[in-house]
Amino acid sequence: MAAMNDAMTSAPGKGRKLGRDLAGLAAILALAVLGYFLFPNNLALLTRITAIALLVLSLDLVTGYCGVATLGHAALFGSGAYAAGIAAVHFGITDPLLMLACGILGGSLAGLVCGVVILRAHGLPQLVLSIALIHLFHEFANKASSWTGGSDGLAGIAPDPLLGHFEFDLWGRTAYVFGIVLLAVVFTILRLIVRSPFGMLCRGIKEDPIRIRAMGASPKLALMKMYVISGAVAGTGGALNAISTQVVGLDSLSFTLSAESLVMLVLGGTGSLFGALTGTIVFMFFEDLVSAANPFHWLTMVGALLIAVVLFAPKGLYGTVAGLVSRWWGTFR
Repeated sequence: MAAMNDAMTSAPGKGRKLGRDLAGLAAILALAVLGYFLFPNNLALLTRITAIALLVLSLDLVTGYCGVATLGHAALFGSGAYAAGIAAVHFGITDPLLMLACGILGGSLAGLVCGVVILRAHGLPQLVLSIALIHLFHEFANKASSWTGGSDGLAGIAPDPLLGHFEFDLWGRTAYVFGIVLLAVVFTILRLIVRSPFGMLCRGIKEDPIRIRAMGASPKLALMKMYVISGAVAGTGGALNAISTQVVGLDSLSFTLSAESLVMLVLGGTGSLFGALTGTIVFMFFEDLVSAANPFHWLTMVGALLIAVVLFAPKGLYGTVAGLVSRWWGTFR
């Protein structure tokens, strides 16, 4: 009877969560279709946004859900991009799905390496270690020019048609659809992970690691697992970027990309997958818009936007709007 009561009590909550997940997935697909028809000549930008969204989602896993401070997450993204690019250029692996698998593997290995180093410290030292790691990854890629192309970039990536039928043309249609499918699949998997007992354990570690350790769990092992998962997600974004642009540059391993991804996460709202997506879309569209309108002072406008959000919406754009909607719904319910 107790088990039945628990099941009946949790059923409405599970139903609401499932409805929220389906609504979020439907919103992603609806925005993707809308973007396809509104910006048919700018699908490359939309594909780039999709790849960066995967990077920000991966960052949210370790920062938003686990509380690990990092400013070097682009190391995972760039590792996935270079793994996919090297597989195509040097080993003749040009099937897009195999290149994607190489990118996931490269990102996971980079996540393992970064996790081993960063998780040895806490707080501010973590930031210092993450900055050191991104510079080490960048310099290694620059020096290994025979494999990575160095400062000239890794060119000559020519992926085969997707599933043997859909070619990656200059218009970017195949790459865009491929990216949206990847984003939808990854988003669904991550929603299951963050709501699982493992995801709740990671949230508990963020709130009170000492109590979690007293309960018999290993915080470091759990965080290491999440770092590897985060690396796989970031590697997916890196592989998508390599496949769509057919070139991998050192900018994919830059500190600037790491910092921008953290800004996007804060802009949308940490600890929320929806917030990560919102922050990425708003930041990159706003950046593209103001840089085209004012090429000399667009950074000032971006800075003003970020200051306004931090001051007046400290929970991020998505977190603030979600809180207002929840309060409004509770008032009129």
